[in-house]
Amino acid sequence: MTVSELEAFTVWIEEVIRRRGYDIDSPRGGGKSRLADEAGVHRAAITRLLQRQSMPDLETMRRLAHVLDIPVREMLIRSGRLSEEDLPLPSSSEAGVDRSGGERQQLTLEEAATALGIPAEQREMFLRVAGQFLPAPAARDLPARRSRRG
Repeated sequence: MTVSELEAFTVWIEEVIRRRGYDIDSPRGGGKSRLADEAGVHRAAITRLLQRQSMPDLETMRRLAHVLDIPVREMLIRSGRLSEEDLPLPSSSEAGVDRSGGERQQLTLEEAATALGIPAEQREMFLRVAGQFLPAPAARDLPARRSRRG
């Protein structure tokens, strides 16, 4: 990561944060603390980012993306961690249209796990991890499968 990548990312993320209503400019605005609390990250991570000291780690980016309602893909590309070539979007011919020209339903995570051959003993972990990267409405549609410990 270069200084210019960190600078460009910070300028962009600051604007997003402000648009989402977080007061990050006033020393007493509380926006940094509120953002950190809502994202479930340390305030120091937000401070280091906004002071252009360091790029957030992957988990912090994922949490910030969720709170700021930004696709994780966009965060990773804008941060310089991955490129658009690393994370291509499906073309319209790949997403939503089958080979016969009709509409195709998107795979559920369960169907994807089956198609990928995920063993039954690893399926719950696959669903939990993969579900974190889905847009919020799709993630809410996941079946509630929690192990019960008593």
